[in-house]
Amino acid sequence: MTSLTPRGSVAIVGVGAAGALVAVQLCETAVRRRIPLELLLIDPAGEAGRGTAYSTRDPRHLLNVPAGNMSCYPDDPGHFVRWLCRHGEPAITAADFVSRYRYGAYLADTLGRAVIAAHGTVTVRRLRTRVVDCRWSDGPGVTARLELADGTAVDADGVVLATGPAPSSSAWLPPALHGSDRFVAAPWAPGALDAPAHEQCSDDVLLIGTGLTAVDVALRLNRPGRTVHAVSRGGRLPQAHAVTPLPAVACAEPLTGLPLPNVRTAVYRHVGRVVRAQGDWRPALDGLRPITAQLWASLSVDERAEFLERDGSLWNVHRHRMPPATAESVARMRRTRRLRAVRGRITDVRTLPDRSLRVSLTDGRELSVGWVVDCTGPGLRLADTADPLWRNMLRRGDAVPGPLGMGVSTDDGRLRDRHGRTSRAWWTLGSPRRGELWETTAIPEIRVQAAAAAEAVLDRLTAPLTGAASARRAARRPTDGGGLALSTHSAAAAAYRSGVDRLLKVRAGAPEAFRRATALDPGFATAHAALALIGHECGADVDVFRALADARRSARERADDRERSFVDVVTRRVRGTVAEGDAALLRHLEDHPGDRLALATAVPTIAFSGLYDLDGGAALRLLEKTAPVHEGHWFHTSLLAFMRQEQSRYDEAEDLAEQALAVEPGSGHAMHALAHVHYERGDHDKGRERLDEWLSGQGRGGTHRAHFAWHAALHELAVADAAAVRRRWAGQLSPGKVSGIRALVDSGSLLWRARMSDSWPGRIPIDDVLESVSADILERPSTAFTALHSAITLTAAGDLPGLRRLQTHALDADQVQREVIAPLCEAFTHLVEENWAEAARRLEGLLPMLRMVGGSAAQREVVEETLLYAQVSAGFCTAARVRLQERLDRRSSPHDRRRLAALPS
Repeated sequence: MTSLTPRGSVAIVGVGAAGALVAVQLCETAVRRRIPLELLLIDPAGEAGRGTAYSTRDPRHLLNVPAGNMSCYPDDPGHFVRWLCRHGEPAITAADFVSRYRYGAYLADTLGRAVIAAHGTVTVRRLRTRVVDCRWSDGPGVTARLELADGTAVDADGVVLATGPAPSSSAWLPPALHGSDRFVAAPWAPGALDAPAHEQCSDDVLLIGTGLTAVDVALRLNRPGRTVHAVSRGGRLPQAHAVTPLPAVACAEPLTGLPLPNVRTAVYRHVGRVVRAQGDWRPALDGLRPITAQLWASLSVDERAEFLERDGSLWNVHRHRMPPATAESVARMRRTRRLRAVRGRITDVRTLPDRSLRVSLTDGRELSVGWVVDCTGPGLRLADTADPLWRNMLRRGDAVPGPLGMGVSTDDGRLRDRHGRTSRAWWTLGSPRRGELWETTAIPEIRVQAAAAAEAVLDRLTAPLTGAASARRAARRPTDGGGLALSTHSAAAAAYRSGVDRLLKVRAGAPEAFRRATALDPGFATAHAALALIGHECGADVDVFRALADARRSARERADDRERSFVDVVTRRVRGTVAEGDAALLRHLEDHPGDRLALATAVPTIAFSGLYDLDGGAALRLLEKTAPVHEGHWFHTSLLAFMRQEQSRYDEAEDLAEQALAVEPGSGHAMHALAHVHYERGDHDKGRERLDEWLSGQGRGGTHRAHFAWHAALHELAVADAAAVRRRWAGQLSPGKVSGIRALVDSGSLLWRARMSDSWPGRIPIDDVLESVSADILERPSTAFTALHSAITLTAAGDLPGLRRLQTHALDADQVQREVIAPLCEAFTHLVEENWAEAARRLEGLLPMLRMVGGSAAQREVVEETLLYAQVSAGFCTAARVRLQERLDRRSSPHDRRRLAALPS
């Protein structure tokens, strides 16, 4: 695939949060598009990513937004939470508020990883200085010359101004305060609060402002014997986030296009309705967030000015809230009179002989304080800034103020000059766009702007491919193993084919092959989607949501209809309901019946849970419908063999499995089908012998060896060879040999069967299994099939709290987990508590629904085994006798015959 021609360099001015987010997006997008790029990161700070906001080391300074809304990526909202879990905080949730310094570490780490991953495509230069001016050359090859504070200059083809919020103007303050060494104009400057925060200093303090900055400063300066006063026009402190937040509620009335008084009235009605329905105003305000920028844009300049004057303070204290822990600390300070918020303005300041300050307020009150701290937060007017870069640009007309003089004027982030033109390749984001967007300073808004700016910069700097070049690229596209075209180059395609081939044969190494494909081509959408799929459904060690986000980004930039359809399938299976995932998969296979990986996903076999299919008919019909396209290929024949045995057509299934194995002896799917045939027909000696032979030969490199060992152990349980079961456990199924999902599906379920059949003397080693499985898989499984085996393993361990946590998860998960797994956990709870009769009653009612969880009949049979165990324990011998006889009519089992004979008549 032809690389695009590089067009030069991009300079990011300011590498705090906004600049870091742009840099991450530029690195990753350039790599996906394979655009060589020089990236200049210009900022005097020692560490990129933190900026002012996230440099504070005070652990009391928390993010004002829950962790679940602070991801760097707009299309991967859980990224920050997963980062925290991987970096020493495994119990963190999306609703938690973490320290601002911790978030700064996340930004720096994410940027660092993006830079490392882009090595070879993106060259990064870090310049620890300030930009004092930026001028554009004229004529062809237009570049920006950035003049630096150290007297040097650098050139760039594109510029992103991520300078962050401008300090507020304090020109209105009395001159005596400006000249005082007891006035702190910039509280977040390094060391600015050291003197008033010193433990020997107990003088009262006055904070100018009562917003979130004032709250953080008050917490820093809080100490016994000191009163922290805070003054502002409104005198209001921020409201608190709810301890248990409720979902946002959208406004039922249209708001855009209305005059401001009508908007105000409609919003109050909306808040009133939500408070009456839910008892909380927060969901109403949160429901306005997606349309806030649209509402602001629909107001006239006069209406915006009226909003700022009349409604701005009220909006800010409700919209920008404190974390619950911070609110509790603030409430405690107010109860003990250590914090007092008042309404007013400073009218006069006098310096007393002891260097303390006597401050007069508009209401006639006078305060004697040791320090005054400006906590008014970011300024609204960029024209008032002391930043020489913006001052020079505004003076020359290269940039012009935005509405009401707030920020600057842009066209979707691209700077307008005094003539209204956007001809230069420079952009801005975040606070400088406040006049146009109003809400534009929080990470959820900035990350969207960062992604858009990165794409716009690269679009501007990259010459488009000609139609002839596009045609040549399409003609050279490699294919997957089934002849379907892939939007990548030959090396990445070869790695992808290897991954699919390993999946189809049930052999190890598929995740590594797909990772190799994405490393060779980071813009390879199908390979990213395959990684997300096997992480979600097969338990592979994959960051599923990250892989899915990469797949979706890549599909937008470079993919054909089939590849985009496959990415949509994986997206809906990971994020959507079971019905949505199945519908997308069926549509995809209707249009692309030759997609072998998609077909494997649809059939419930050893690798995937398959379609949500009560009678197994949908998967079988799909196989029959796609048969002409696959023309007897061994993989399709293997899947068909498995479905035939599910229909109890064992002779036909055996013939098909043997046909597939004759062509491809390493076909794990065919061997798997054959294992089921032997078990269901009661051919236990033959089945065990064939499995052991295959495991020691063609199956030695299998990725699901534990599952084949589990099948062999079922034969040993059926013939009551308890010693063989224990040997197989020690050699093939014990922790160290098996981990993750397979430890639940194979090891955990086998131990439970062994215990119920009295085949394991003493306590079963179930705790070893639990230790080999992460809490995420055990108590927060992504599929109903995994959840079933989590419930079985927790039951075997007698872990009632674990069962209850799993049940709670299932109630908030997909439809199958809600309808089957949650009540199954309840039934198993009764079993652990030895409420045998209730457990038996509930389990019997659930048996007809078990097919919904996927997997095979032999795997789901463990629930029937548990029902028999409960029935016998409860003394329901007649019901147990009927069920055992039905099982013996279905297949031979010496163990079942002995159980039947042992029941009292």
